[in-house]
Amino acid sequence: AKMAAAASELLTGWCLFGLALLAILIFCWVYVRKYQSRRESEVISTITAIFALAVALISSALLPVDIFLVSYMKNQNGTFKDWADANVSRQIEDTVLYGYYTLYSIILFCVFLWIPFVYFYYEEKEDDDGNTCSQVKTALKYTLGFITICAVLLLIGAFVPLDIPNKKNSTEWEKVKLLFEEFGSSHGLTALSFSISSLTVIGMLAAITYTAYGMSALPLNLIKGTTSAAYERLENTEDIEEVEQHLLRIKSKCRDGRPLSSRDRRTVQQLEERLRTLRRRERHLESIEKSWWTKFCEAIRPLKV
Repeated sequence: AKMAAAASELLTGWCLFGLALLAILIFCWVYVRKYQSRRESEVISTITAIFALAVALISSALLPVDIFLVSYMKNQNGTFKDWADANVSRQIEDTVLYGYYTLYSIILFCVFLWIPFVYFYYEEKEDDDGNTCSQVKTALKYTLGFITICAVLLLIGAFVPLDIPNKKNSTEWEKVKLLFEEFGSSHGLTALSFSISSLTVIGMLAAITYTAYGMSALPLNLIKGTTSAAYERLENTEDIEEVEQHLLRIKSKCRDGRPLSSRDRRTVQQLEERLRTLRRRERHLESIEKSWWTKFCEAIRPLKV
């Protein structure tokens, strides 16, 4: 009966975590697909962004699951429930702990290896149209710097925080041996925790900086307002007329039958692509101008000020 109750409680907790995991994956996919460039997107970079963002959010989602499981093992008076004996509670704690360190290891892998490699690989692909082998070599060369930083963090976390007993008769070799023994007994968890904490400090500083800027910029932007859709349409129409005139000037060079130069052909292609983009933008601005949201924003303009 105790095992059945324990299994039921564990199943409830992990079902909630599974639902949160599914919601996070859907959110990451929608978020990345919404804000990425359609023309310059790559499959691997898209998968990398979705996966890395999902792992970071799943690591955050594991914390409430941990709290939920611990609270479910106890009664309202703080005592453990009948099914939550020492063996079951220890098993739950170990499972959650392994989940934490698995996710932390994946984060380190993404931050110091996968994301830098994908970034430098596609940067090299844009700068040089050479073969894939040279692009991989260059990307690995730059990624090696991030791997070095990761190794330094792991070494600092593994050895520096340890409290080494100061024995008068101990030799230097015994001290070094004790360092490695302590590192082996913790299975490298101290090093992993220190590396994740270092990344967390960087993220905290970024969050403080951008939160302060956002809280200052939000009221100013509300007062300043945004450019109206009608004014943007007028500017867009002027850009369309300018591009069309430029196209006519270039195409007028070949009225007597002479072919355009390769430079002029490339310019025509670029201008035609820009013209298509401007016309798509014109249709988009037209729909925005007629939308109910635009009329609503105009009505609450005094409230924003």
